[in-house]
Amino acid sequence: MAASIRASSGDSRGPQHSPRPKGRDAKDTLCRNVTIYGHCRYEDKGCAFNHDPAKLQGMPSQVDSLKRRLNVESPTFTPSSLANNGGFAKSTTISPKAASAAPFTPKGAAASIITPTINPEPVPAAPEWSVPDIPEFVPQSYDTMQMGDGKAVVNPYDPFVTSTTPIPEIAAATPHPAQINPYAPDVANMGGTAFFQAPATFTQPLQYHLYAPLGPHRENLLAYQRTAHDFFISDNLREELQRKSEASHQLLPNSTLPQLEHFHSLVPLDTTNQKSATIFGYPSWVYKANSSKDGNLYALRRLEGYRLTNEKAIRSVQAWKRVNNGNVVTLHDAFTTRVFGDSSLVFVTDYHPLSKTLAEHHFGSPQRFQGRVAAAHVPEQILWSYIVQIANALKAIHGTGLAARLLDPSKILLTSKNRIRLNACGVLDVVQFGSQVPIQDLQREDLAQLGRLLLCLASNNPAALHTMPKALEYISRSYSPTLKDCVFWLLDTSPNQPKDLDRLFNGLTSKFVAAYDNSLHFSDHLTSELNRELENARILRLMMKLNFINERPEFEHDRQWSETGDRYYLKLFRDYVFHQVDAQGNPAVDLAHVLACLNKLDAGIDEKISLISRDEQNCFIVSYKELKRGVEAAFQDLLKAGRRGP
Repeated sequence: MAASIRASSGDSRGPQHSPRPKGRDAKDTLCRNVTIYGHCRYEDKGCAFNHDPAKLQGMPSQVDSLKRRLNVESPTFTPSSLANNGGFAKSTTISPKAASAAPFTPKGAAASIITPTINPEPVPAAPEWSVPDIPEFVPQSYDTMQMGDGKAVVNPYDPFVTSTTPIPEIAAATPHPAQINPYAPDVANMGGTAFFQAPATFTQPLQYHLYAPLGPHRENLLAYQRTAHDFFISDNLREELQRKSEASHQLLPNSTLPQLEHFHSLVPLDTTNQKSATIFGYPSWVYKANSSKDGNLYALRRLEGYRLTNEKAIRSVQAWKRVNNGNVVTLHDAFTTRVFGDSSLVFVTDYHPLSKTLAEHHFGSPQRFQGRVAAAHVPEQILWSYIVQIANALKAIHGTGLAARLLDPSKILLTSKNRIRLNACGVLDVVQFGSQVPIQDLQREDLAQLGRLLLCLASNNPAALHTMPKALEYISRSYSPTLKDCVFWLLDTSPNQPKDLDRLFNGLTSKFVAAYDNSLHFSDHLTSELNRELENARILRLMMKLNFINERPEFEHDRQWSETGDRYYLKLFRDYVFHQVDAQGNPAVDLAHVLACLNKLDAGIDEKISLISRDEQNCFIVSYKELKRGVEAAFQDLLKAGRRGP
């Protein structure tokens, strides 16, 4: 007995048994599992308590108490009102938590019976403040359909399963929708379904604010950082284009040069008056002239003292008009004239302003040829670029059955950075028309002239042909073996050496790929520069609209039109952008402020600004969207008045 007491008192982790009522046998006591669950699972496994309430006739007090607990009218089964905290009010009867209590284990069966687990996973108990469960919403249109006799039938449609077969009942009640175009600007073209409702307020057209910078980009700049150069083309490119435009419009004051047919305003392009007749056989002069037929500028090459003996010589120029290549200066026409006081032959070609010859670019002025030549070393990459471009030009010329016949440094133009064009092509065909040289020999001679040109450029000496062994030794030391082999192959004039353009192209395959890649990079650069000017076009358009509206003296017999309504806001906005002053009263000339304000106005954003009148008596808080709407409304009024006419 003592051991039993010590075990029960010393180990609190033992199984907890039902307390034995004092002064009463276990068979006269009702099992608590019957009271809580309505039955006892241990009834047939040795439970010592009573499981039949009808046998407790000798104990009316317990039976009455049991009936009161199980009575439906007792407070235990009547839902009590919610407490202030959202939970059930406490009751003196059995708590609703008893439903989740652990099963009662009889004392006699505790040692041998293991209570089975009802739920394999623990279920968290609901808090006391939890509200009753809300009935789950079931869409009646999906699960059931009400028939005419009041019966409900199950709808086989499952909204979560995609099916291409329409339901007969729904298809009969719904008309077939028209084809919807989500990109249509109006609702009428959207099949009668307005997915995108047109707002009633002012909307900004898309084409006026779709601006994004294009590559290549500068590094080390954050997303919001901009410089003044980001809104315009680069200074070097702008200067180059402006200088070319200035050279194109240059005139010769007090000029005594005559007018040639429809060409007028002749300006000489020669940098020296010392002319040599070694190349063409006649002294040559070059002029810039304007055509009265189309207004374009052309370059006129005049051969002094030439007398035409055969009419077919001039007709040979017609074949050169079919040569259309980016590395050949286009030849348009040729004619003879006597307006210079002699018989002259004139060739009309395209005019490329501020272009220089390769002789001027690499060797300097002709006077420099007489002394010591100290020209800069030409990089090998530039030489390969020249070879590729000249080979491209020869491919186009030889493809039409012609020959260049003139690959001299003084007759090859450098029109832009590393961009060359063959000039004076077709002149020798007219001047030496009577020579009976096969065209195959002339085309073979073009490759030999290309080799001599490379020899002069690579050795930094225009007279390298007179010291060829020394020049070839310099090329071998200064350049790669590939370039040396190319120059040697071009200079080889032995009849046993097969030489044509196809063999040259096979050896220049990798160089053509490099040149093409460089042209793509340069195209991206020009596209990026051009993209900056898109911003200028938007700003110019907006500035023109503002100047049409602001300070208009009269409109429709109203002298105050530009000073009333939304036009008054635009006047104050003009002062806000251009007429600001600093703390000392000096004009604030801030390009960033002007560009930021005009860009925001062009986009019509919701940002608000304060506009103050000049007398500082009125102050308005308006947004750029309202200002944009005022600009469009006022400009449309001017357009409508202009369309009506007088």
